[in-house]
Amino acid sequence: MELDQLRYFLHVAEHKNFSRAAEALSISQSSLSRSIQRLEEELGLPVFVRKPKSLELTEPGTLLLERARKVVSLVEDTKAEIKDDGTTGRIRIGAIPTVAPYFLPAFLQQFAAEFPEASVIIHEETTERLLKSCSNGDVDIAILALPVEVKYLEVESLFKEELFLLLPTEHELDERQEITLRDVESQSFVMLDEAHCLSGNIRSFCHRNNFQPAVVGKTNQLAMVQELVSLGHGISIIPKMAHDLDISDRRVYRAFTGEKPIREIAMVWDSYRFQSQIMNTFRDRLREYVKP
Repeated sequence: MELDQLRYFLHVAEHKNFSRAAEALSISQSSLSRSIQRLEEELGLPVFVRKPKSLELTEPGTLLLERARKVVSLVEDTKAEIKDDGTTGRIRIGAIPTVAPYFLPAFLQQFAAEFPEASVIIHEETTERLLKSCSNGDVDIAILALPVEVKYLEVESLFKEELFLLLPTEHELDERQEITLRDVESQSFVMLDEAHCLSGNIRSFCHRNNFQPAVVGKTNQLAMVQELVSLGHGISIIPKMAHDLDISDRRVYRAFTGEKPIREIAMVWDSYRFQSQIMNTFRDRLREYVKP
């Protein structure tokens, strides 16, 4: 049983699909299938039940999943600890899509200038997938929005940011100096779909204020929300970090009067895994970067 076979098995078990796992591993689907087949031949038992649209672990596969995670984690942690010099090493960062392109680039540029020999790999995923990846050891540090429900993971708040009302230019509310939720009761909203935690943050704010937005469109990308608003498909609520980087003259941002919608950004990591010096330094620099 080879270490790569176990790594491949873990990816297939996570994605429950050979093609998606092969894409994540950057190998051909046929190579991945042959590797899993050889693994099953060595064990003398199938580790997956093949279904038309997905895969499920067999009972032996479930046992192998638990042991494979420990083996791969132990090997990777041992290699990292041996090579740990405080300036080199790999850091796998996971971030939600409404944070990664807006917050990380400037910070990563600063970090790379100070630690040019460190390798930082970015994974952009939804909160649920990031927490799973963090627990499985596929991601070292996850940057996401609270609240989250986790076990055995460290959660540290980094900062809070205001959410702004997004309007197309020349909207009827454009010239208003004070805008409340009551002022947008009759408006149509364009939002991210429910897989994104930003939608949950907005729903919680609206619920606290006895308001139900009339959602007429949903998308998977914040940039698409902004474009749809520019085209007059509705209005929306957008994080400050996206507002700060928006240079378009086809839309405007307005702060809410009274209680303001906010979200809290945090970093999450597994403190039970080996923490390299460069990983600890990365967290320290991140704390310094977000200090007011």
